[in-house]
Amino acid sequence: MHSSAVFLIEFGAIILGLGLLGRMAGRLKFSPIPLYLLAGLAFGEGGLLPLGASEEFVAIGAEIGVILLLLMLGLEYTATDLVTNLKTQYPAGLVDGALNALPGAAMALLLGWGPVAAVVLAGVTWISSSGVIAKVLGDLGRLGNRETPVVLSILVLEDLAMAVYLPIVTALLAGAGLAAGSATLAIALGVAGLVLFVAVRYGRLISRFVSSDDPEKLLLVVLGLTLLVAGIAQQLQVSAAVGAFLVGIALSGEVAEGAHNLLSPLRDLFAAVFFVFFGLHTDPASIPPVLLPALALAVVTAGTKIATGYWAARRNGVSAKGSWRAGGTLVARGEFSIVIAGLAVSAGIEPSLGPLATAYVLILVVVGPLTARYTEPVATWLTARRARAAEGPGPAEERLPLAEPVRHER
Repeated sequence: MHSSAVFLIEFGAIILGLGLLGRMAGRLKFSPIPLYLLAGLAFGEGGLLPLGASEEFVAIGAEIGVILLLLMLGLEYTATDLVTNLKTQYPAGLVDGALNALPGAAMALLLGWGPVAAVVLAGVTWISSSGVIAKVLGDLGRLGNRETPVVLSILVLEDLAMAVYLPIVTALLAGAGLAAGSATLAIALGVAGLVLFVAVRYGRLISRFVSSDDPEKLLLVVLGLTLLVAGIAQQLQVSAAVGAFLVGIALSGEVAEGAHNLLSPLRDLFAAVFFVFFGLHTDPASIPPVLLPALALAVVTAGTKIATGYWAARRNGVSAKGSWRAGGTLVARGEFSIVIAGLAVSAGIEPSLGPLATAYVLILVVVGPLTARYTEPVATWLTARRARAAEGPGPAEERLPLAEPVRHER
């Protein structure tokens, strides 16, 4: 069969399957992300029916999916919101780094992998998945919640930290000297700072340039500008996701609203492709040997992410329920963790690091949407149960005055 025909059949089957899985998840009132990942595992390396002709196109679509997810997040907030949140949330970023990077580094050292692998695994466990979390926030209808700016601020701090972290890791893996590593880091910081400065200072001019009454022209200009900035940022060792997010920040007013409406269907399509692609490149046979360490690391760092989100949200005056939601939302790991692990695998640092990172991310990318949905109700139930237990035994009529305030809190 002609290769183009095979490509159309394979890619058409993928899109049709995603639509059916999404419909199933909608009926179950559940995020479709875990189903997309399982579909990728089934048709990837070592799966039931590995793809061939459409794999390269799926890879490109996955990159576009992450970029569009971050662009749509950026459209929700103005440059002023970004600067204000960064100024107020930097302590949360420090706590986030300490609580979530240290377990990964400790695990690598316990396994005897050495200091370079420890730095790599620290990044894998530190960075939450902006792509997964963006999708979950949209699926659960929480973009307007009070705790969401706290979540987004932590994600932005993590993404910006990658502009510093990735050049350092690249230099360590390559065994580069101090001068070469410092030059790479200086370029990355300069580019990230320049993009942020332009977004904050000239956002109105950019919006005026992009603005158009014709939906077709608006879509082409916004999408082209986003891909251009993301590509340049990635070429200069800055995350493409950071570039896309800052493009969204730079657009405001009617332009942002119009772009949001036009790009939402494209985001949903390519985001689904991204999650399938993630599963496609995971061999199920490589997971069992590293499953126990990955599970232990997942349990510990799920707890530290929940603690980070809860502390950060409470610090900003969010209610206890909203704070639990913020913590549960941050649990998922994904695209950045895989990128970091991929660098180490390519450098041949530690053969087991790649499978461990893959198993770890697969666990948390499936668990993340669940913790985002259920952390708050479970925490509320446990709190109410402790409150009832604290009342102590006694006649029902003696406990009656205490029961009403407990029901009011629930």
